Amino acid sequence: MTIQRHDTKARMSRAVIHNGVAYLCGQVAGPEARQGDITEQTESMLARVDALLAEIGSDREHLLSATVYLKDGGDVAAMNAVWDAWVPEGHAPARTCVCAPMPSDELKVEVTVTALVKDA
Repeated sequence: MTIQRHDTKARMSRAVIHNGVAYLCGQVAGPEARQGDITEQTESMLARVDALLAEIGSDREHLLSATVYLKDGGDVAAMNAVWDAWVPEGHAPARTCVCAPMPSDELKVEVTVTALVKDA
């Protein structure tokens, strides 16, 4: 049984793959969107998920689970509007959405996902 770690630093890896399942570290909005509203931050965050999934050989259609962390529960409808447009029809993962403190003040949303690696 091998464990593959991608972009490993002292604190964490951006992704870890074991038995064909990829576990992504938490993704937040990129620097260009961190001052934006929840819609902009969610779009940026999900674009970063897309990029990391592509890097490890997966995609949205192979999502298994997701946990969304919101700074403010009042943002759930706006975040869901972006999320619903992003998830391919018929491929919604098991998902949990919770309110939680963010790692920095300007951030409004973070997501962690697990996904099946294609052709694993």
